[in-house]
Amino acid sequence: MNNDPSPVVLDVAAPVEKLASLKQLTMVIYVLYALSAFTGFTGIVAIIINYIKREDAAGTLYASHFTWQIRTFWWSLVWGILGFATLLLGVGFVILAVDGIWFLYRLIKGFLNWNDGKPMPV
Repeated sequence: MNNDPSPVVLDVAAPVEKLASLKQLTMVIYVLYALSAFTGFTGIVAIIINYIKREDAAGTLYASHFTWQIRTFWWSLVWGILGFATLLLGVGFVILAVDGIWFLYRLIKGFLNWNDGKPMPV
């Protein structure tokens, strides 16, 4: 028999609040990446946030979004550098155009899955 008069309180709101916070943060990061097409700097801010908050997203559907965003950043950066390095050869314009289209596709796909509450196929 339990003689402890204090009731046991479960914090069921914490996981819901955590998911809501991660959902909002994930969208903020997508917006920062989108703005980086115009400013460049916001992509740096976004990748830093991705790495800092990645552990918090572990085990949630937003972990796949973080992985998706991180991969988008690094691969786009690699192809962007290659494109700029080959501009004088003429092929750089094509590489930069394809990189831009691919980057836009990744942002749109990520946003649509975020909006639908779906994980990313990583």
